[in-house]
Amino acid sequence: MTASDNTETATAAPARPATAPAKVRPAFLRYRALAWATGCWLLLLCAEMIVKYGFGVHTPNWIAVVHGWVYFVYLIVTADLAVKVRWPVARTIGTLLAGTIPLLSFFVEHKNAQQLKQKYDF
Repeated sequence: MTASDNTETATAAPARPATAPAKVRPAFLRYRALAWATGCWLLLLCAEMIVKYGFGVHTPNWIAVVHGWVYFVYLIVTADLAVKVRWPVARTIGTLLAGTIPLLSFFVEHKNAQQLKQKYDF
């Protein structure tokens, strides 16, 4: 076997993702659900803060607590997905922080979903 035969064999195989789509899909669906839940709770928290501090209306204290726990689960689920799809560190951190800025989690989730659907044929 010659060196050119090895090169042809190596380039003939299609580039496959590092992790099987069957293992990525459940992590992907968890990420999408938590990204939306985090975004919705963050919007509710922002509205609660505006009403509380802007208009002096007494609001329930549990909204911030629920958002905190949902965001915590979002961090875990996003880190799990990032490891499975081997995102670079910068993309992982950006996606993790997307749950702290109102509306950003929706946009980042959409962009990540497009990329992963294309890469893994979901």
